[in-house]
Amino acid sequence: MENLTIKRIFDFSLLRRLFSFAVPYKRSFYLSMVLTIVLAVLSPLRPYLIQVTVDKYIAGRWMQMLVIITLVQIGLLLIETVVRFFFSYLTNWLGQSVVKDLRVTVYNKVVRLNLAFFDRTPIGTLTTRTINDIEAINDVFSEGIISIVADLLMIVAILAVMFIEDWRLTLISLSPFPILIIATWMFKESVNKSFHRVRNAVAALNAFVQEHITGMVVVQAFSAEKREYARFKQINKDHRNANIDAIFAYSVFFPVVEIILAISLGLMVWWGANKVLSYEVTQGVMIAFIMYLNLLFRPLRVLADKFNTLQMGMVASERVFKVLDSDDHIPDNGKEKAANMQGDILFDHVSFAYTEDRYVLKDISFHAKPGETIAIVGHTGSGKTTIISILNRLYEIQQGQIKLDGINIRDYALAELRSRIGVVLQDVFLFSGSIYENITLRNAAISREQVEQAARLIGMHEFIMQLPGGYDYQVMERGSTLSLGQRQLISFVRALLYNPAILILDEATSSVDTESEMLIQQAIDKLIADRTSIVIAHRLSTISKASKIIVLDKGEIREMGTHEELLKQEGFYYKLHSMQFKKTVNM
Repeated sequence: MENLTIKRIFDFSLLRRLFSFAVPYKRSFYLSMVLTIVLAVLSPLRPYLIQVTVDKYIAGRWMQMLVIITLVQIGLLLIETVVRFFFSYLTNWLGQSVVKDLRVTVYNKVVRLNLAFFDRTPIGTLTTRTINDIEAINDVFSEGIISIVADLLMIVAILAVMFIEDWRLTLISLSPFPILIIATWMFKESVNKSFHRVRNAVAALNAFVQEHITGMVVVQAFSAEKREYARFKQINKDHRNANIDAIFAYSVFFPVVEIILAISLGLMVWWGANKVLSYEVTQGVMIAFIMYLNLLFRPLRVLADKFNTLQMGMVASERVFKVLDSDDHIPDNGKEKAANMQGDILFDHVSFAYTEDRYVLKDISFHAKPGETIAIVGHTGSGKTTIISILNRLYEIQQGQIKLDGINIRDYALAELRSRIGVVLQDVFLFSGSIYENITLRNAAISREQVEQAARLIGMHEFIMQLPGGYDYQVMERGSTLSLGQRQLISFVRALLYNPAILILDEATSSVDTESEMLIQQAIDKLIADRTSIVIAHRLSTISKASKIIVLDKGEIREMGTHEELLKQEGFYYKLHSMQFKKTVNM
């Protein structure tokens, strides 16, 4: 893993792709590179001016020029400060701008990925890619390659001036540098390993905390606080130890750099003093070299750290680009409009598998005419929910075809298709925000009057108005401040508001009380006359009026007919019905 990570620094194709996101801000990028050159030129100027001041103006007692050159140095210092400010601001601004665009690009990609991608990719991983990894990419611009180039140019400029001034004194001063190079390499390797451990530890810590706060009701209900607390302490300890290893590397490296700098200064003074006494080296040169060495060691202290930052940024960019390069999405090549869809549904020998050839639906065929109510029943895992998932193209089927109004669903534009299918799922998901926002999903085209009309239709308006703020009542994460039944009713209003041609109810009444179920059933009775409805339910009493009941078992249609017809057959449906109503049947 480490070798791969180090190699990625020199993956110029990856670096070139990353910098393509900086193209819209190329002026800022070019300006920052110009500023790096300016800083490299300015860095050795002040020591040189001090050398001239000591050797020429102080030694020559030229007071007027001494005042002038002092003012020049103050001005130069101010100029360098201003340039450093703009350099730091520009590189950080560039990094944040790239991060903004890249994060939007990644999120735009994620929301269009096939649901199968989410089935096999942990949500925490995608969150890390979209937030943490992209933030690490910011460091490539603010603290990575541009800053490294600036430091290297400064080092080259200072070394060039030192060699021009006195190459012998320079070589003597730099004689401890091999030790510094070895120490820097060891530090870089140590910190790189520690950074990987820290990132893994942070991921484990975040995952544990998020999971256990979400499932706190289970932890407390089973008195598992002490056990989970002990696990958390261990994970937190691993996180601490990973950070301590990184801290130890820094604690060793920086004193080592200071010692090497002291050795360099000592060697320079030892050799230079003799030359000063023999008038081979001036006092100004000695003073300037002390400043040169301090300026030289300043970027060397942080250069290894910046290389590690660049490494982590490149690894993060590789992970992010893997998400962007994923071709696991539903093709959206259809051109057909769905505004006048009537709701005629035809499944023609449809087979579907989530993975390879493990089919969960096998040769499914049925026809639902406009306005009909189709009920689908069966044991858990029989494929009921899968049917509605492939109907609105959340997944692609492998065999057969599905037609709506005689048109293959693949020929519809994806947004058009889904806009005409209303869905109420068993597991209702509400977002943080107001009830109004959860119903409209922030669709500006939907007015409050339309929302209230839909809520009144199922008797939800009165309840909403009793809440603090009414439709502006803030729903907490996942709708935790509302009961399961209330969340179900809100999702039902959400589905009805879009006036779909096809209404899908996936166990829509399984989590509500009898009174709420009656409200929903009344609303369904009013609506199914005008649209095709597909109802998936365990409670067989809620589907007795369905136009057609499809009985699924292990992905295959076992029976099909009306409630009365299936009971007369005394087959699979009859057994399910008998078990629910506690009739004794010879199985």
